[in-house]
Amino acid sequence: MSGESSTPSFLPGPPIDRTTCEGWQCWGRTRHDFVPAPALTEEEYARKTPRQRRVHDLHRLATHSSLPLQATPMSEAVAAAVRARVEDGAFSHKAGTRAGVMVNGNGAQGKTETVCAALARFEEEWLALHNQLNPDAMPGTRDLVAPVAYVRCPVKATPISTCQRILDFYGEDYKGMRLEDLVRTVKTSIIEHATKALVIDDITRLKLHREADQDVLDLIREMMSMPVTLILVGVGIPTSGLLREGRRDAKTGNWIFPPLTDRGRSPNAHAASQHERRFELVDLDPFRYDTDKQIAAWTNHLRGLEKNLRLLHDTEGMLTDGDMPEYLFSRTKGVVGVLEKLIQRGCRIAIKDGSERLAKDLFNQFAVTPDDLPDLDAESGEQPEIPAVPKPKKPRKKGRNTVFDDDGPAESSVG
Repeated sequence: MSGESSTPSFLPGPPIDRTTCEGWQCWGRTRHDFVPAPALTEEEYARKTPRQRRVHDLHRLATHSSLPLQATPMSEAVAAAVRARVEDGAFSHKAGTRAGVMVNGNGAQGKTETVCAALARFEEEWLALHNQLNPDAMPGTRDLVAPVAYVRCPVKATPISTCQRILDFYGEDYKGMRLEDLVRTVKTSIIEHATKALVIDDITRLKLHREADQDVLDLIREMMSMPVTLILVGVGIPTSGLLREGRRDAKTGNWIFPPLTDRGRSPNAHAASQHERRFELVDLDPFRYDTDKQIAAWTNHLRGLEKNLRLLHDTEGMLTDGDMPEYLFSRTKGVVGVLEKLIQRGCRIAIKDGSERLAKDLFNQFAVTPDDLPDLDAESGEQPEIPAVPKPKKPRKKGRNTVFDDDGPAESSVG
């Protein structure tokens, strides 16, 4: 800040909704714009006025609430798989079905952010190649080009509500439409807006015990016949029932769907190609702590977090020295979302109480709860298992010294 009266640059603007085309593209342009608080020493902090110190504290809180997405070995593998499938489909000159990707993993493991970051980079490159224009624009169609469309299934999802969410992204009017009309309008929107990747997040919110079971499967198959790479993100996909009519290819590990048949209730059952539909199922797993390599990866992740902390004490080694990596793993089970919430809360307490240091005693003062992850639906299995705060160990009682005890007179032996 240049002066006492200047407006703090770290204040957030209007909330960004990535489930609309305008919001998604705004997020893509601004996702790296946040500037973290400067790292100050205790002496530099003490020389500030009370107001300057308070503003700096707020900037630090914003920094810890906006920790950058750190790549992990697991997330890099997922991002590479997503990019490969999307690029294969986008640059293909064939009219056939695009193979899809299913990203599976438990809650708070960074599936959504990993997928969104990978697709935002793809979108930037794709638009740059086409001078920010729709290369397939036809007279009478909209000028809006949306290489990536991102939607989330509603908590009580159905095929109809899922189609409506997709049309909400494009700003389409769907009032009074039946399912077959909705599916047809979705396909038209994807083509007219030159969409190359369609992400459906929280896909396992589609409940297959409802009457619309077959409609769900047909909806997924129908989307696969569209000229777009379908990316489904969810918790527990292999056991959700979405793959119940598919099979895993023993050689490739991909899930294969058979072609649609007349028995399906899809509104356009014969539009699909005669080739089998394929999904690559990739898992985004948490960190492990069993081998030297796994421990080193976890410690390296913590070291990256240390560089983004803005506490007045030197943060180098604050999360990685001694048995702190093992302690933090026991508190999070290697789930990056839980770790982020633990660090965020810990930094707030460290700033408030003036300790300016993260330590086990500080972390033991609180627990991460499901309330800290409000966007995850518990009924859909999205809430991760969060370890409890470790109970303090009771000190062992010292045994009494019995060296000088008098045992009384010895028993006399009777002859």
